[in-house]
Amino acid sequence: MPGEEDELTDAALLARSAAGDRAAFDVVVTRHAASVLRLIRLRVAVPAEAEDVLQQTFLAAWRAASGFRGEAQVKTWLFTIARNTAAKARDRAQRSPVADVPIDTLGVEAGWGSEDPETMALAAERRDLLRAAFDTLDDEAREVLTCRDLEGLSGEETAALLGVSVAAMKSRLHRARMTLAARVRGEVRRATRGA
Repeated sequence: MPGEEDELTDAALLARSAAGDRAAFDVVVTRHAASVLRLIRLRVAVPAEAEDVLQQTFLAAWRAASGFRGEAQVKTWLFTIARNTAAKARDRAQRSPVADVPIDTLGVEAGWGSEDPETMALAAERRDLLRAAFDTLDDEAREVLTCRDLEGLSGEETAALLGVSVAAMKSRLHRARMTLAARVRGEVRRATRGA
């Protein structure tokens, strides 16, 4: 049953959160967790570590809710916190040894328990081609594509998040899209030659 918080804007929810309203902040988390996690995964490859960064991001957002000035959308504000938190986590990870991925995490990623193996295999193949092409892009290209094309941020929001002008963001976005398309095509050619 939806509560009163579900009808409020993100900014209103953050204002309530700043006053200590945990239910209001829970709605913010529910609305934005998936988007924030997608952005984090651009910088943090291990799923368990990405989840940790997600939790740290929302903890930081909870603590900083009173500092939200409303100059940007809440989603953009959360993305900024997530980028900073992910950068700190990546710096820490580079200073410490790499941990093994738990076997049950690998099992889930491998599709244990799927009902239609053929459909899952075809979808995985397409996704792998796109992911392989996407992963060859530099961080700047992956970030602008994620913000604009996956998360649907406006041009102005994306430019502000990336710290560039709207014109520069548009140029980066166009170049990133063209590069991704060329690399997907290259991945398809490689895959068909190998078949």
